[in-house]
Amino acid sequence: MITEVTMPSMGADMTEGTIVKWLKKEGDEVKRGDKLAEIETDKTVVEMESYGEGVLKKIVIGEGQVVPVGDLIAYVGEEGDEIPDHSSSSEETPSATIDTSNESTPPSIPQNQTSGARVKASPIAKKLANELGVDISTISGTGPGGRITREDVEAASGGDQSAQPSQSLGDTKTIPLTSMRKAIAGVVSKSKSEIPHFYISNTADMSDVIKSRSEFNESKGLKISVNDIVLYAVTQSLKKFPKFNSSFSDGSLIENQSINIGMAIALPEGLIVPAVLGCENKSLEDLSSSAKDLAVRAKGEGAPLTQEENSGGTFSVSNLGMFDIDQFTAIIVPPQSAILSVGKAREEAVVENGEIKTAQLMKMTLSVDHRVNDGAEAAMFLAELKSILESPTKIFG
Repeated sequence: MITEVTMPSMGADMTEGTIVKWLKKEGDEVKRGDKLAEIETDKTVVEMESYGEGVLKKIVIGEGQVVPVGDLIAYVGEEGDEIPDHSSSSEETPSATIDTSNESTPPSIPQNQTSGARVKASPIAKKLANELGVDISTISGTGPGGRITREDVEAASGGDQSAQPSQSLGDTKTIPLTSMRKAIAGVVSKSKSEIPHFYISNTADMSDVIKSRSEFNESKGLKISVNDIVLYAVTQSLKKFPKFNSSFSDGSLIENQSINIGMAIALPEGLIVPAVLGCENKSLEDLSSSAKDLAVRAKGEGAPLTQEENSGGTFSVSNLGMFDIDQFTAIIVPPQSAILSVGKAREEAVVENGEIKTAQLMKMTLSVDHRVNDGAEAAMFLAELKSILESPTKIFG
């Protein structure tokens, strides 16, 4: 049976995507879960997975094309399956490559004009650079891994082609939002308007765990971070309180079987929250390795994020401790039901049994969807998390 492949939604804020590269060609065998294409969203580049099996019968939309979410981009089926007649419209938009050696491709300037080195830029940026007469090899990219974005090209040309230019009025200046900033604005507005947030905080004494971490790293030759420890402790807490690993949908709770922890990662152009998948089955060392790999790839280095990593988070952690922040409250990432915000583990004076001593105190705030959980449940979840973070044996064994 012929199956339509459509542009998937890779996040609550995604309305369209650009096909950067087809990873399969027509006639290739396709299995469920195979990587079909690299898709560029407003935030990053993601590998799209196949939900059908068979043969890639027809690529309807070529590389470099912008496609609304839900629109047809290809067909997967068996050898004898016939492609519907309306697919003939694809002849007007043939499959394109990013290699300028093929003169039939969409206008692009993928190579440095002076050195021959390949330029790292989005298909939209290359096309726009050609249209505006901008030498893309002279532009410094602000996207993931130094990737040149549409906004970089617009800035280099001296104007914004997708919005009204900056305007001054008296002592104020109106500056158009970048597409990524617009996407972030959309998702946080949706979250705050549709999800009834409440917040609860406590403080963990990290003194013993931080000391044990240094000893553990030295003995193992590892670099386990405080954030890795937080992710591990959150995973163990979610096993005991699975409601915080669920979401609210149409009057029901959807409880996720896998624990996929989203990590808030700041990029030069904005924030993304990709997820470390399958945390429930990972040791501390495995989780640390996966988290570091995810952070590197989220910044555009190495393989793109997968579709599930980009949009499959079930609970998120936002850590601003490295920015010397003590405490803050984060906005829940839809459709998740909670997010933990973590501050810096700071040395402070505390009173214990009538005596003053110093301790490494770390403040945490849990933002919760009140449709899913109540204050008492959130208090128990944070108490469990605190207990783990204050007990080296529960973390390092």
